[in-house]
Amino acid sequence: MRDETGPRPLGGSFWRLFSSSTGSNLSDGILQAALPLVAASLTRDPLLVSLVASLAFLPWLLFAIPAGALVDRVDRRRAMQAANLFRAATLFGLAAAIATGAASIGVLYVAAFLLGVAETVYDNAARAMLPRVVRRDQLERGNSLLSTAESVTNLFLGAPLGALLFALAAVLPLGASVALYVVAAVLVGTVRGSFVAERAARTTLAGDIREGLGWLVRHPILRQLVWVTGLGAFGNSVANGIAVLFALDVLGIGEAAFGLVLAAVGVGAVLGALASPALTRALGRTGAMGASGTVLGLALVGIGLWPSLWVTLTLWPLGSFAVSAFNVQVMSVRQVLIPDALFGRVQGAYRTVLWGSIPLGAVTGGAIAAATDLPTAIVVGGVLATVAGLATWWVLAVHRRAIATAFLQEDDPVTG
Repeated sequence: MRDETGPRPLGGSFWRLFSSSTGSNLSDGILQAALPLVAASLTRDPLLVSLVASLAFLPWLLFAIPAGALVDRVDRRRAMQAANLFRAATLFGLAAAIATGAASIGVLYVAAFLLGVAETVYDNAARAMLPRVVRRDQLERGNSLLSTAESVTNLFLGAPLGALLFALAAVLPLGASVALYVVAAVLVGTVRGSFVAERAARTTLAGDIREGLGWLVRHPILRQLVWVTGLGAFGNSVANGIAVLFALDVLGIGEAAFGLVLAAVGVGAVLGALASPALTRALGRTGAMGASGTVLGLALVGIGLWPSLWVTLTLWPLGSFAVSAFNVQVMSVRQVLIPDALFGRVQGAYRTVLWGSIPLGAVTGGAIAAATDLPTAIVVGGVLATVAGLATWWVLAVHRRAIATAFLQEDDPVTG
């Protein structure tokens, strides 16, 4: 029977996972500011700069499905450790290239791509672990806390820290990220429990991939949701791929101030993640997710139409609030709809479309900016994201009852 006196504790395993994730996300945040600044120090060409973000997400288009199948075959905790250690080694090599004067935009592209490859393994494993660590009725709270920590560390702490360290020396943010990835790898090893998916029979990797893809294609809700959210991610990345140039060249702010702008965006993301459960209770899951997806696009349109610092400082955090709340909600939906034994593969297939659209959007944004100007590219991205938000609202409304039923199903045993 459910305890009506208050929410049940999330448990020690969750908080150990939380600590590891926080350290890893702080490193991600440092790099979110540092890598675009490294690119901008090597070239001012908007297309070449946008390719850094594009190559960081390209592995989601190429390797997300094989990475998901791999995660379903191994200990997901060990997969997270290996991915973070690989990222640490990649950044160490990039820092060495910068320190010795061997860095070039090509070297940065290689590093960004390798970091993205590791992220496909890490993220699939991390999302698959949470349903084994908390109960079904705790998923949105657990996702909210993880997303809040991600937002705080990525933007509010990590991005300003990365920009500040870069202003002192280009290798400093890379060195800090190396240390944080190593610490996170050690911490996740302390999470107790079994994190290997149960299997009825031995299978091949190719067979696993076919099974995951077939399940997603046949699922009436996720099959539709993946395409409309993928369009939203594409539109958002059209703007994000050129954000550093928009800040430096259109808004006229410096590199350290760029980190402070990202901190303001981080405040919006933190508040969105924290508010997500309350928004779901107040508006219902369909209303909360539909509104969140639409607000993001409208905010980008406003930034592009009125390119001033104060408009950006108002609307960019608002858009970040919306996308952060939506991410918490949609992750919880996927976690209750996808069976544990298939989660890595289906999540990988889902994110092949979702995150695979990000490098395509980033390159598109760079090309539009090169052909027209930076504000125009942001408006185009905002229009696409707005259309995606409205379409997402429609899909959720059609399947409202089935999604609500999934959240009421019985829990599987979890670790303590």
